[in-house]
Amino acid sequence: MSAHSDLIARLPKAELHLHIEGSFEPELMMAIAERNRIDIPFKTLEEAKAAYDFSNLQEFLDIYYQGMNVLRTEQDFHDMTWAYLERVRQDNVVHVEMFFDPQAHTERGVPFGVVAEGILAALKRGEAELGITSELIMSFLRHLSEGDGFVLLDESIPWHEHFIGVGLDSSEVGHPPLKFKGLFERCRELGFKLCLHAGEEGPPEYVREALLDIGADRIDHGNRAMEDPALIQVLRDTQTPLTNCPLSNLSLCVLDDLKKSPVKTQLEEGLLVCVNSDDPAYFGGYMNQNYEAITDALDLSADQIIQLARNSFTGSFLSQSQKDLHLSEIDRVIAG
Repeated sequence: MSAHSDLIARLPKAELHLHIEGSFEPELMMAIAERNRIDIPFKTLEEAKAAYDFSNLQEFLDIYYQGMNVLRTEQDFHDMTWAYLERVRQDNVVHVEMFFDPQAHTERGVPFGVVAEGILAALKRGEAELGITSELIMSFLRHLSEGDGFVLLDESIPWHEHFIGVGLDSSEVGHPPLKFKGLFERCRELGFKLCLHAGEEGPPEYVREALLDIGADRIDHGNRAMEDPALIQVLRDTQTPLTNCPLSNLSLCVLDDLKKSPVKTQLEEGLLVCVNSDDPAYFGGYMNQNYEAITDALDLSADQIIQLARNSFTGSFLSQSQKDLHLSEIDRVIAG
């Protein structure tokens, strides 16, 4: 527990970098596998938990895709999403902007509508029963081709009104943002917000491409932008949000020590950085655990923790009036 645990617990927060498939806890995976009568390579819960151990991004992705293979029905996608919402309500997350990876499901024969309708049903229930508002972001898998992305974009047309934006995730190195320039131009024409993973394992140039060549509305991760003073200046001037994921960085060996995280420097540089959990079932912590870990590692002040919470709403795709309501609630909590 950090010296600021009570403050972290009381602050309302938005989560802007969350892959719903990455919240798939081993207990639920095994239960759904049994329900769907699908053989999985784990005989016990302990074996499944042991598999959630890896040393780099590709090893993580291998088990990530293997685990989601048990997801087949709308009920499965609902249950996974609902489990996440129930868990993060405990961390005072009141708004979430959630990624999902439809290509990882459609390429194994699960129809797009099954995926989308199951997730959307849980998000609607989450607002009604838990008071958590949400937006959905459809991600393209960058290890696939731009042509595959266009196929997905066409396939998803009946659900476009339900997405706020599109994302770019999966294996970063060797798949620069400009590989998808035409796809993102089309998405911009359709009115989608653009969120690109860049600078997690890839070089600063990937952040530059996402930010300047494609015009990303949000940079997911963005750690390596800190190697380029000119990029730092652009991020400061544009106030483009950065969604940092501390425990993810540690689990994937992007950082070998959280003390090397750029979060504190980014705050001091006036960048719009916030803290998120990324794939919490795999990376050892949901929202408050990420806040606790980064606070301890970097000796963050109460004011810096509050700024991170404020940034999570400022960097969201909520309307300005909705942002103002959440920021006022943070002020109320602090005053209390």
